[in-house]
Amino acid sequence: MKVAIVILNWNGASLLEKLLPNIIEHSKEADVYVIDNGSKDESVDLLSSKFKTVQLIRLDKNYGFTGGYNLGLKEIEADLYCLLNSDVEVTSNWLNPIITLFEENNKVAIAQPKILDYYNRSFFEYAGAAGGFIDRLAYPFCRGRIFQQLEEDLGQYDDTSEIFWATGACMFISSKVFWELDGFDKDYFAHQEEIDLCWRVKRHDYKVMYCSQSKVYHMGGSTLSNMNPKKTFLNFRNSLFNILKNSPNLQWPILIFIRLLLDGIAGVRFILERKPMHCIAVIRAHFSFYAHFLRIKSKRKGPYPKLQFKTNTIVLEFFLKKHKTFLSLRE
Repeated sequence: MKVAIVILNWNGASLLEKLLPNIIEHSKEADVYVIDNGSKDESVDLLSSKFKTVQLIRLDKNYGFTGGYNLGLKEIEADLYCLLNSDVEVTSNWLNPIITLFEENNKVAIAQPKILDYYNRSFFEYAGAAGGFIDRLAYPFCRGRIFQQLEEDLGQYDDTSEIFWATGACMFISSKVFWELDGFDKDYFAHQEEIDLCWRVKRHDYKVMYCSQSKVYHMGGSTLSNMNPKKTFLNFRNSLFNILKNSPNLQWPILIFIRLLLDGIAGVRFILERKPMHCIAVIRAHFSFYAHFLRIKSKRKGPYPKLQFKTNTIVLEFFLKKHKTFLSLRE
């Protein structure tokens, strides 16, 4: 199986200089690529001078996470892509367990490793943790992370199991399936695009998997921090896109109505927390959703099988029932 590790870079020269040696050292089984998203810093010069074994694909401008990968991956021949953030540190033997997972089951289309915090290394990291899920209202959460609550890694998720979505911070995906489903949706630009892709993968009867035998450490927030209103805007808008595109015919209008109401409550909460720019971001997200409504709706393509959800509403479980860990949701 031919594997390509593909790093999407935008003005990340310092991260490349720090972490590329680690990736090269522990990835002998794969070819390493960097797709440069029109960087204005010294990224390209650095790659050309210090990392001659890394294959560089240069784009003329910043196409975002979705457009950058869609364009760059067209130039890469591989059976398996590993889409890897530039702020990820890998570990020895991180590739082999994932490769074996794909080789042993042709229904596996996407997989992710265990994602731990680069700075607090015994804890899971926000983006992906031990695998992602959504509730009935399409709110995302993870084994090891619900909202901002992070769990310590005590071996509670040391398994190989099916999940709903894998993080874009370190996502392995079959190239065949990626192009079969037309890759990422460029209208998302960034954030929640991996949930959309995983949702489409599952709708087409493929599996999304988590493999704890593979482990990486993620810095997180290197492009947009959780405190950035632009990230709030993209997360709120793109979550609505996910519902519109992927929920069954009789469900999406109801789900969108409920989410719009709950988003309004979230906006009020931002005001009470003295975060007015985040409230404005929620309002902007709604108007952007309305502006894109017909285009996103035109992308609805079956099948739409019935889904199994971990919980009805993670908001209720977390804030009212005080379930702060994934395992406590079973109680």
